[in-house]
This record gives sequence, structure tokens and C-alpha cells, in this order.
Amino acid sequence: MTLQFKTSELVKEAEALMPTDWGNFRMLAFRSDVSDYDPNIVMVHPDMDPSEVVTVRIHSECITGDLFHSQRCDCGSQLDAAMTRIEKDKGVLLYLRQEGRGIGIINKLKAYNKQDEGLDTIEANEALGLEVDARKYGHVSQILDYLGISKINLLTNNPEKIAAFEDGPVSLVDRLPIEMALTKNNSNYLKTKKDSMGHLFSKF
Repeated sequence: MTLQFKTSELVKEAEALMPTDWGNFRMLAFRSDVSDYDPNIVMVHPDMDPSEVVTVRIHSECITGDLFHSQRCDCGSQLDAAMTRIEKDKGVLLYLRQEGRGIGIINKLKAYNKQDEGLDTIEANEALGLEVDARKYGHVSQILDYLGISKINLLTNNPEKIAAFEDGPVSLVDRLPIEMALTKNNSNYLKTKKDSMGHLFSKF
């Protein structure tokens, strides 16, 4: 995964109050091009104070997990846990439109079929000639800068996301674990994250 912080200019196109199961939030939509029909979404707690250390979650879109509660991954559970923590801490969620680690929903479903044949998530992508992780994070710093945020506690298990803030304009004060339960349906997925991608898990 390549985490890059220099990218095209991002523009906030719309903002509205959004009542949710986790409380009221400001929902902002950002895009970098007029033809971009999948803008990045930001959920901001109305009492977020950018002068303080802000709890932040960078969450990549997962239609199967976030919307349909698929048990093949931990994404939907992580999103719910992140929103619960963000409501408590008065933080921010960045919802990046990078379905299937950047390969899109069609390729993701094809990769699922490969996984059902016995391949792990990395092997499945490679068998289809796809990148293991095609996500980009170039707009993160622009969004945080727009919100006036300079210090964060990052909700993540991903060491590459942590490393990305080492020389950037935003200071990473602390990492906050966001670990979900290991189940029979997500065990291979989570173990591949830990063993092959270096994700930080303490539960297994």
C-alpha cells in the first residue's frame, strides 16, 4: 500500500446535518473533479475541537461489510465501533471511496470466488492480476487541514497508516486499537491481515 499525501486539489462540494444512530454529525462531501461521482465523505462530530487532539478514523468503503453486514471481513463492525468511539470522543470519520482495497466491487466479488477456492485475500488478488492493496490516501491531509486539525489519535490496526503520518503535516499523538472478534467467517481474512500485512492485533 502506498500512502501519498501530495495530490490534486480537493474541494468541499456540500455539507449537511446528519442525524444517525450514533448521534448528530456534520456530513461533508469532497471531490477533486467534477466527474467524480464517488466523493469522499467526512463525518464530523458537531462539538469537535480542532485545537485539541482529535480522534480520527480513516475508513475505506466496503459495500459488502458496511452496507450488507458481510461476515467475510470486519469492516462493518469496525465502522460501527469507530462511529461509537468518535461520538464519545467528539472526533471525525473519513470515509474514503476505495471499495475492496481499491479494486472495486466487481473485482472484489471475483476475488471472493478465488478465496472460496482456498486462496487468501492476497493470493486471490494476485491470481486476478490485481494489486494486493490499491488504496491511496492522498486526500487525507487536505481534509484534515480543511477541518483545522493538526493533532490526532488514529483509530487503526494498520502500521502503514501509522507510518504515513511520521513526516506529514499532521501529528499522530497515539494509535487507538480497533479490533473485532475473530469468527469462523472472518478468521482467514483477519489472520492474513496480521501474518502477511503486519496489522496490529492483540487478541490472536
